[in-house]
Amino acid sequence: MSCVQISIEDPRFRRFFETIVEDLTAENWGHPEIGDAMSRLKEVLEYSAAPCQFHGGMTVLASFQELAGPELQKEDIIQRVLAVSWCVELLEVFTLMADDIMDQSETRVGKPCWYKKDGIGLSAVNDACLLEACAYQILKKYCRGQPYYLNLLELFQESTYQVELGQCLDIITAKLGKVDLNGFTETRHNIIVKYKTGFITYYMPVAAAMYMAGIDDEEAHQNAKTILVEMAVFLQNWDDYRDCYGDPAAMGEMGNDIEESKCSWLVVEALKRVTPEQRMLLEENYGKNDMEKVQRVKQLYKELDLPTVYKNYEEESYQRLQTLISQHANGLPKDIFLNLTRMLFKRP
Repeated sequence: MSCVQISIEDPRFRRFFETIVEDLTAENWGHPEIGDAMSRLKEVLEYSAAPCQFHGGMTVLASFQELAGPELQKEDIIQRVLAVSWCVELLEVFTLMADDIMDQSETRVGKPCWYKKDGIGLSAVNDACLLEACAYQILKKYCRGQPYYLNLLELFQESTYQVELGQCLDIITAKLGKVDLNGFTETRHNIIVKYKTGFITYYMPVAAAMYMAGIDDEEAHQNAKTILVEMAVFLQNWDDYRDCYGDPAAMGEMGNDIEESKCSWLVVEALKRVTPEQRMLLEENYGKNDMEKVQRVKQLYKELDLPTVYKNYEEESYQRLQTLISQHANGLPKDIFLNLTRMLFKRP
């Protein structure tokens, strides 16, 4: 088996997007009853899915190449892997599109969120649901009749269910306009992250590749999940940190966790360290859509030296993942997890 460096640059993945659009729209293009819907779907796909910034789809392809033997590297099989890669991508775009609407976000991957486009608005809710349905249409077209079809179907359904539970907990905890810092505990934060991010971001793509490579052993999947969910938790906490300290131009979106009263890694860490007076300042300023109040919160983060706290957390997380990989990658190529870790932590 070859060692594959996970990257978003594999040209086959990008090229296959045109096939996906054709599969989903060509048959009914110009249909007297649903032709207009096909036009809308094509527009949604090309605006929201084409940028390929979410990495989940590429992770399927790279992981499969690492897991599968030469007998599974044939062109027709790789075509199915590419199709499943795009199923994963569509499911991720579906959840992010819905998240943007609920969070009233302004930008995604460097341009206005789909719902912010003129004439779209809350009709984007249906567009998000349509993208989810498209993933299952593609799965059926390419994988029905394959021995792993049911496993993939259940994996996708379970992963999106977990995301929706996590999103529900996130909304309940944020209580926009009614900030209750007592609910912003480390335990609550970890549960939100586990469900909202943990399963869909890394476990779903790698598990899909495992099933396609013929690995359906429950213990192997549980071992992979132990590593990959931990990886996704770090990814979300890094995203929380970047929301406050990242460059919006580089991120392609504006951070607004403070205004939205999110139970983020930063505020949870701040609450562990504040004095009673500093806690009062947080209570007065957190969750307010007012730039002066946002800046007061950021100044408090600076006083608490949260950038240094984060750097220490990042190093501890890296070491913890190395330990988990050595303990749980039993029978699986460690390079799958090591490559993801290197990409995540930007390390050689």
